[in-house]
Amino acid sequence: MIDVLYFAWVRERIGIPKEKLDTTATTVMDLVEELRAREERYALAFSDLTALRVAVDQDLSDFDAPLNGAREVAFFPPMTGG
Repeated sequence: MIDVLYFAWVRERIGIPKEKLDTTATTVMDLVEELRAREERYALAFSDLTALRVAVDQDLSDFDAPLNGAREVAFFPPMTGG
């Protein structure tokens, strides 16, 4: 079981802030593919990965990062300074 968190416009497109998933994904990209296949709202939210950042267990990661033992994955738009 893994906690998946969605922030900002990702949350708005999917319609929920977080969910618990039972997944067989071994990488973040595998998880994204599973999510895209669920419903159109997920496919839309994950249609352009260049507009997304991901953190695994609160550490900024890449989409090829392994999920073995991960408890949490968060998806969010890039942060801008100011």
